[in-house]
Amino acid sequence: MDCSSMMKEKEKKAFEFIENVTANADEVQKQVLAEILARNAGVQYLQRHGLDGRTDTKSFKKLVPIVTYEDIQPDINRIANGDKSPILCSQPISEFLTSSGTSGGERKLIPTIEEEINRKSFFYSLLLPIMNKYIPGLDQGKAMILLFIKSDSKTPGGLLARSALTSYYRSTHFINRSVENDPYTNYTSPNETILCLDNYQSMYSQILCGLCLHKEVVRVGATFGSVLIRAIQFLENNWPVLCNDIRTGALNPEITDPFVRESVMKILKPDPVLADFIEAECSKKPWKGIVTRLWPNTKCIEAIVTGTMSSYIPTLEYYSNGLPLVSLLYGSSEAYFGVNLNPLCKPSEAYYTLIPTMAFFEFLPLQRNKKVGDTNSNPMERSQLNEKEQEELVDLVDVKLGEEYEVVVTTYAGLYRYKVGDILRVAGFKNKAPQFNFICRKNVALSIEADKTDEDELQSAVEKAVINHLRPLNVNLVDYTAYADKSTVPGHYVIFCEYIVLNKGSTNTSQVVPPSVLEDCCLTIEESLNSVYRQGRVADKSIGPLEIKIVEGGTFNELMDYAVSLGASMSQYKTPRSVKTTPILDLLNSKVVSRHFSPRCPTWRPRYT
Repeated sequence: MDCSSMMKEKEKKAFEFIENVTANADEVQKQVLAEILARNAGVQYLQRHGLDGRTDTKSFKKLVPIVTYEDIQPDINRIANGDKSPILCSQPISEFLTSSGTSGGERKLIPTIEEEINRKSFFYSLLLPIMNKYIPGLDQGKAMILLFIKSDSKTPGGLLARSALTSYYRSTHFINRSVENDPYTNYTSPNETILCLDNYQSMYSQILCGLCLHKEVVRVGATFGSVLIRAIQFLENNWPVLCNDIRTGALNPEITDPFVRESVMKILKPDPVLADFIEAECSKKPWKGIVTRLWPNTKCIEAIVTGTMSSYIPTLEYYSNGLPLVSLLYGSSEAYFGVNLNPLCKPSEAYYTLIPTMAFFEFLPLQRNKKVGDTNSNPMERSQLNEKEQEELVDLVDVKLGEEYEVVVTTYAGLYRYKVGDILRVAGFKNKAPQFNFICRKNVALSIEADKTDEDELQSAVEKAVINHLRPLNVNLVDYTAYADKSTVPGHYVIFCEYIVLNKGSTNTSQVVPPSVLEDCCLTIEESLNSVYRQGRVADKSIGPLEIKIVEGGTFNELMDYAVSLGASMSQYKTPRSVKTTPILDLLNSKVVSRHFSPRCPTWRPRYT
């Protein structure tokens, strides 16, 4: 069977699998839970809660509590400290996957087992068939997908603790993958460049290989949109050196890792014509469409840009000349959840079909409501249901269209009714399986007093200000983060912003946006926030005017560097939408070039007087 026939057969099997498990999602979920409970019947955790070997859903829901990480942390600590008894899982815990530490707070140790890598590999194998259905020919070229790892650490008991992506990229499944069997993993980056712990050397060598193979590239991307933008900015700062390497066929001496050098030199050859081409394109300003100019056969951009990551969409569209921007999958350190069956949808509207074989899923209902006494209540206000309703978690097949839920998982590796902390909205259904928009991480908020602003609401408010006031000036927001400054009386919200003026290339703050425009941005953000916030501003005077601090170009790259230096994975890094720690605030404040305040109070009035 030739490669084309093999690919068609794989695509057929992938879609048959998706069709089958979504059509029978309820039965599949029952089987998944029964299998998890049967194999782990003797573990201490389930025994402690009186399950006594039962595998039915009713008993499980009645006896096993809904938990957070803090609830199971004592058990996690026992395993981390070397206790090898079956505490959470009958199979040995092979390692811990660390949360990225940038979405919802502290880094967590998530247990995993050897067989999980097979489950994840199968999940990844579904992606190219989906992509090829909508963008044919992706299996005929290479992908310049920039991938990074971070160093491993060990628990006191000797178990590895590392990010989920680091674990996968270091696995034999990834290192020994067959491009013929899985063209989706045909990357321009040699394994050695991906597995290099030095982020500069890794980034440099991966971009260099991508440039050398530029005519073969059909997909460009990174795990998150922020990482891809960082890579483009890296290219902007380093293209003369990269061109010199290509012109001479000699690798930059700053690349000292011997394995990286050896792998790159298999690709790097003297090519003055290519060097001239890259130099000519990179010298042109502005950098609009630089991706399609340097990699002319690129068919799409791959990066996660859902939730608060949607702020990167305009910049990525600018650099890629409007290529399809695809967010392919939704997953976390706890479990992989779903795939995007409509990759050509608007990236801000991407929705993921849950694959019911990955774990047992339950959903905690959330509700949106209007605050009594306010005619301008913001529909983004969100609260949990009462205690009784909270305990009545909804099964995967019983969620309702348009409603929002916090996802709760039970995994093969020993998590039971575990609240992941992600907020999802039901966007539709594939047969019986729901399709979700990712909304935000829970409990990431700004607060001065009674007000509480989550990242979803903040993102919507910032996006409205950008659309109304910055886009007309041909300005894009590069990135932002915020904090509640309680050092002033009254306290107030502060938003650090880095912007880019598009008609000057990608040189950040190369022009100054008029102060009046930034003041209008402040007011628009305030007008878009919830009624409790606006009441605090207008009636109670308990919150001061919102402040925007403009920071130097490259500030958010430095923020990423700082997070990576503390152990965050570059591949999994997400800019925190709220910050509290002194070192981060000191870094941001040291880069401030101008400050702007809301010129007046936002609109608020009580419904009843």
